[in-house]
Amino acid sequence: MLDRKNTQNLMGGGNGRKRSLLMILTVLAIILVILGIVMIVLWVTGGGFSTSIFSKNPTPTNTLPPTPIMSPTPSLIPTETPTPEPTITVTPAGPFEYEVQENDSCWGIAENFQVDFLTLLAINNFENGECPIIPGQKILIPSPGQSLPTPTNIPSDLDSGTRITYTVQSGDSLASIASQFNSTVEDILNLNADVIEDQDNIPIGVQLTIRVNLVTPTPTFAPTSTLAAQ
Repeated sequence: MLDRKNTQNLMGGGNGRKRSLLMILTVLAIILVILGIVMIVLWVTGGGFSTSIFSKNPTPTNTLPPTPIMSPTPSLIPTETPTPEPTITVTPAGPFEYEVQENDSCWGIAENFQVDFLTLLAINNFENGECPIIPGQKILIPSPGQSLPTPTNIPSDLDSGTRITYTVQSGDSLASIASQFNSTVEDILNLNADVIEDQDNIPIGVQLTIRVNLVTPTPTFAPTSTLAAQ
């Protein structure tokens, strides 16, 4: 009796081991199938897992060098070029005084200041085209473009006391101007006190204010002929 029970127990124990082994093999088979499926999927999709498993020497992947990041080119700050300012040559306004230098001549002075030669002579009361200048002497220089004044024509029917403007010409004097316009030297001096500095030397080109027909013109008589007694 005892032997039969032991034999059954042994048989029952063997069957248990078989079932356990069968379950283990089944689990392993399932795991292998799953791993196979996973490797097939990775191989189809190009994954690197299957390649690393099936090949001893994996094919190196050509990796392109990183594209260098170009730094932006620094923009040059424009340099402002200053515009040169035009040089202004100051032309002295005339008439103005000039001190005669050594070896100066009226013609050379006129050329140097670019003024009219005859006007230079007239404005300094140099007569007959002569130029009696000496070093250290101060003379008047006319303004560039200034010319000899033209005679002022005055109508003869102006009312007494009418004021006119007269430009002094070469050879003029206060007496000759007063006589020309029937005025007086005193009245001309009073009206032009701020212009006339020396009544005996009035520069040519100066403008005077004159009241005309203040006095009765002095008649000029023609010389009478002397009849010889018969």
